[in-house]
Amino acid sequence: MPVLNLTARVVESLKPPADKAQIDYFDSGNIPGFGLRISKGGKKTWILLFRVSNSRRLRRLSLGPFPALSLSDAREKARTALAESAHGKDPAKAKREDRRAETFAELSAIYCEEYASKKKSGDEDIRIINRELLPFLGSQKVKEIERGEIRNILARIVERGSPIQANRCLAVIRKIFNFALSEERVTGLQFNPCQQIKAPGKENSRDRVLTMQELKSIWNAIQAEDTLIASIFRLYILTAQRGGEICSIARKDIDLISGWWTIPAHQAKNGLSHRVPLVPEAVETIKPLLEKNSASPWLFPSPKNKEHHIENIQKAVQRIRKNSQIDFTAHDFRRSTASYIASLGVPRLVVSKILNHVEAGVTKIYDRHSYDAEKKDALQKWTDHLKQGLSQSNGSAGQIDSSPEVDLPLIMLNLSLSYEERIRRHDEAARFCEDLRQAGKALIYA
Repeated sequence: MPVLNLTARVVESLKPPADKAQIDYFDSGNIPGFGLRISKGGKKTWILLFRVSNSRRLRRLSLGPFPALSLSDAREKARTALAESAHGKDPAKAKREDRRAETFAELSAIYCEEYASKKKSGDEDIRIINRELLPFLGSQKVKEIERGEIRNILARIVERGSPIQANRCLAVIRKIFNFALSEERVTGLQFNPCQQIKAPGKENSRDRVLTMQELKSIWNAIQAEDTLIASIFRLYILTAQRGGEICSIARKDIDLISGWWTIPAHQAKNGLSHRVPLVPEAVETIKPLLEKNSASPWLFPSPKNKEHHIENIQKAVQRIRKNSQIDFTAHDFRRSTASYIASLGVPRLVVSKILNHVEAGVTKIYDRHSYDAEKKDALQKWTDHLKQGLSQSNGSAGQIDSSPEVDLPLIMLNLSLSYEERIRRHDEAARFCEDLRQAGKALIYA
């Protein structure tokens, strides 16, 4: 934990961390435990670490945000809190008591500040709260909200043709009430009214694999985008990594000389650090970005604030859909690339390593082996296959593009899987093959 002589000028100059969720700077002055916490998003908050007298447990107290709370006022609050703790009082507990909520609007504000703002999906929670919940529940007392009122809110969303949005709304309400119960933020609240309410919308798991012809159309449409957006989509296809991990690439995590991109644990969806091989085509995509945006810590800096990276690419997805005439989601690239790699004879374990999936069961013993060579070879095979597919003509009647093939007998002979799992994968593969056959017929008779 870095220690600095905190002055107003120093506090103003401190930057958010590029490689971790937050960083604490402690003051070298005469107030022990007093410091400043800076989040990855740039929020600065005064903090105090303290112990209540006769207790060995170290506690943390949030004093307030900077610059709303000045350095001198924060120091004064820290001295007061230390004096209270020396007399056996816990200022953090007293603050929690003050943070109890009565109305749903008050509870939502606390939930957003203390929980949602720290999640990767927090912005979506906040959007749902403001749009779907506060207009109907904001002024109501939390304890008086009944199950029927929640059902009515969900029914209105379904009636306007958004059943999946109703599911998301239900999930947010449930999380808010669970937060209130676990953190004891509402006096007298005994249960979560969302219990026994079923999600109103039917969720369909997406298993679409893009054909090579579709990939070619999308690849061509990508060329019309600006350099940053086009590069994001190329890396989607070349690396098979998650969109959030691509958009948040830090410049320091790229090594073009050795050809590796390292995803830190705090940026990976599953919390596991991951090494991604960069094939020459990926290096060619990244190199001009490193040279062009040298002032930003991010490979894909936000056009609005260079200290942040691009986060939302949905408008770009919509443009590329329109220009390519292909219906797809960004996650289809990851699924499709993985399917093609498997069709090229790459073992399932290596595909899993490329995707940074958490392996269960017997494959855990291989976790110490990074499979760097195998991952690099697999992604090079895929890139060569992609280049060949992109260079081919659009095809003619009677020709079907090179889509991944699935060997059904091999799935059934994979004795490392349980019988039920083999049956499930066999059925999935059979449906996939049928989809490919239907797609082939459509091309033949088009």
